[in-house]
Amino acid sequence: MLQFSLTTLLQHTKMRFQFSDLSGDMATKKIKEPPLAKHVQSSLERYFADMNGEKPSTLYHMVMREVEAPLLKVVMHETNSNQSKAAEILGINRNTLRKKLKTYGLQ
Repeated sequence: MLQFSLTTLLQHTKMRFQFSDLSGDMATKKIKEPPLAKHVQSSLERYFADMNGEKPSTLYHMVMREVEAPLLKVVMHETNSNQSKAAEILGINRNTLRKKLKTYGLQ
């Protein structure tokens, strides 16, 4: 189950990855339009349209809170709440993960 979720996450991020074709040669494939990026862009465009010319403040922090909390929740679920595995998957220190979980009330 964890491996499927990592594959799904990779499909939703804008990055390059290696895959082996039938001849065994390595090739680089770029995901053209990641769905997550499209959804974020669409949401931000709608947000600015709804602002009616008002200037938002702390937009970066607002977006990070909106994305980070569900990311942590899903990764913790996929790792059966194993913080060491979750931190490894996320590429962050376990203590950093613990602080973030506390911040979002996901302990």
